[in-house]
Amino acid sequence: MDGWHLEYDIDVDKENGVVYEKIFGVFLPDTAMAYLKDFEEQVSPITAKPWVKLADLTNWKTAHPEGVEIIGKHLHWCRGHNMKWSVNIINNPVTYSQLNKMFNLGGTSKISKTFRTIKEGENFLRKQGFKIK
Repeated sequence: MDGWHLEYDIDVDKENGVVYEKIFGVFLPDTAMAYLKDFEEQVSPITAKPWVKLADLTNWKTAHPEGVEIIGKHLHWCRGHNMKWSVNIINNPVTYSQLNKMFNLGGTSKISKTFRTIKEGENFLRKQGFKIK
């Protein structure tokens, strides 16, 4: 399902191998499952080669514990499908803690970076050789 959602937005730059996403509000289990399905469907066309994810989490409030587990599984899928970096823009200590749990569950701690601003995250990805819009 393409386009904007109340809880998340996923935009895939197929040419440059960059997935831009924005997460909003509270991630309930149903939301997390819908996100997982939409993400895999939209990102599958670029998974044959290394790609990166740039997630704007500045409007994300929290996740239900089940949602944390679901997103952990999502990150495991991403890692197994050529995700080279997961770059996350975050400024909330509660969600930062949950995000780290997701990284651990998904086995992506070593390829996940957190920054406070989009500019910092974009600069990191540029230094890794990715073209950012």
